[in-house]
Amino acid sequence: MKQVYTAVLLTAIVVLLLVPCQLPAQTLVVYASGLTLDQVILKDTTANGARAHNVYQLVSRDTTYIFDATITLNSSVSILGVPDPVTGKLPCIQPDVLGDGSVPGVLFTFTGNGTQYTLKNLYLLGIAVNNTVNYGAGQAIQISADSIRLAVDNVVFEQWSQFAIGYSGNWDKFIITNCKFRNMTTQPNQWYVGEVLRNENYIGAFKTDSVVIKYNTMLCVSGYATAATGGIVKYYEFSHNNVIYTFKNPFFLDRVVNAKFNDNIFYGAFAGGQNKTEYAGWDSFTANTGPAIITMGPLDSTTAADLLGHASTGAGDPAAEALRKIEVKNNAYFWPSALTAYWTAWNDTAHVDSIYTPLFMNAQSTNMFTDKAKWPLLTQTGNLNVDPGFGATIPGVLNAGAGNVNGVGLLNWFKAVRTGTGTTETYGYNFTEVGTAANWTPPWPLPETQDMKYTNTALRTGGTDGRAVGDLYWFNGTNGGVTGVQTPEGAIPTEFTLSEAYPNPFNPSTNLNYTLSQSGVVNLKIFNVLGQVVATVVNNETQSAGAYTIRIDLTRVTSGMYLAVLEQDHNRSVRKLMLLK
Repeated sequence: MKQVYTAVLLTAIVVLLLVPCQLPAQTLVVYASGLTLDQVILKDTTANGARAHNVYQLVSRDTTYIFDATITLNSSVSILGVPDPVTGKLPCIQPDVLGDGSVPGVLFTFTGNGTQYTLKNLYLLGIAVNNTVNYGAGQAIQISADSIRLAVDNVVFEQWSQFAIGYSGNWDKFIITNCKFRNMTTQPNQWYVGEVLRNENYIGAFKTDSVVIKYNTMLCVSGYATAATGGIVKYYEFSHNNVIYTFKNPFFLDRVVNAKFNDNIFYGAFAGGQNKTEYAGWDSFTANTGPAIITMGPLDSTTAADLLGHASTGAGDPAAEALRKIEVKNNAYFWPSALTAYWTAWNDTAHVDSIYTPLFMNAQSTNMFTDKAKWPLLTQTGNLNVDPGFGATIPGVLNAGAGNVNGVGLLNWFKAVRTGTGTTETYGYNFTEVGTAANWTPPWPLPETQDMKYTNTALRTGGTDGRAVGDLYWFNGTNGGVTGVQTPEGAIPTEFTLSEAYPNPFNPSTNLNYTLSQSGVVNLKIFNVLGQVVATVVNNETQSAGAYTIRIDLTRVTSGMYLAVLEQDHNRSVRKLMLLK
């Protein structure tokens, strides 16, 4: 049998060698010199107005790409950066300053019902070339249609003071992996924005198919990690993330029915607490429940009907509540003593705007996870109030830094917000300062790289999967395995596919996307032209139906042609790889 397989493989190799190896015809390589990025992409059309390319490969890392206007697209497109093969440095995009002195607000707008967009290996910087920020309006990505699938992987979002991603469509899907959200903070009169993912109907009327957020760090994001604003979300997963110094609650979605909140670190989260007005209304979902990182509420009849197909008799209907399946497992949460002491002093001073301080889970939510008669499928275990032991610059965010490195510091910003006396102050971590040199690029590696390597040894193996709690990137530069995530329930692929590698040619690493329409044992191996295995990437692993992304590293082999072979049961797919060193 092995001889037959080898013969088949060698035949495939011969056939593929007859086909010239080049970038796919739909790929356009874009350099940072010349036209602005919006001019390049928006002008890239055929005579009949159709898009000429659907993959844009950004290769310049020695200067930034500039945009003067929003890049609006209505067909499926991938925008892929090429990282430095040694350092991992990413191509950077930042706003220009327009003739009237303004800064463009939105970088990408994606439209077209049912389209798919991918952003990968990019540094999206919201700071303009003159070192100014579009406070309260800066946004990296806008989704403006129904049933769009957005995949974002290994992207740095910095200083988008409104949203990183906002959406105004129904049944959209979001897969956000390996990203870093930095300094998405704003001025004291705008403390509700600076958000990672925002449903832009503020009462949540846009219905969401699925949200998967894994292996990310959110460092100084003043607003929400996810704001579905009480709306309908079919599936939600938030796992292996670091959430550090949000001012508001990390989550604004209390009525999920199928969700996971596992293996995360919450450090100084919800630092702003709730004042009396917030406690009684907007931020509590159900009034007077108190601030908490994990906040759940009963379903209303509309949510129960749309998500569970249950003709609910009203809010909190037991038959609907019994169908909800939510995990909250192995999370670490901690508020540094300098912050808790500040809260105590603030309230003891009898300020008019005294605050309710946050818990990990408030009483209403705790009751829902405890009452197994009514909520049998809600599970919370292994959640610990413990200090991860970050390096000194992370707790240092509470205070002003020399040279405005942390702005005014979180504690001063808290005072500016809560007393209503603030004007233009902001807080953050090691703000990027745009230089005047023509070839300026953001500092790399990210300045938090060393101090994110926390010292708590128990957390290093404390995840539900035996790996480190929080974002694994800081320990090994990747998440330690397949970089994609399974497509959530309700969005299962219908085909077994292995997509073209990107980039290709490459040196020494590239990426492969594949989809599985059913669960089963998977193998992914790299062969040379003699049919010899040079790398085993996935070795007899049982994987669920879903979409996956994996990084291939061929550092130890020589330049030449190779084949990636994906197998599951009787399915096999082959892609040609060209390594050029």
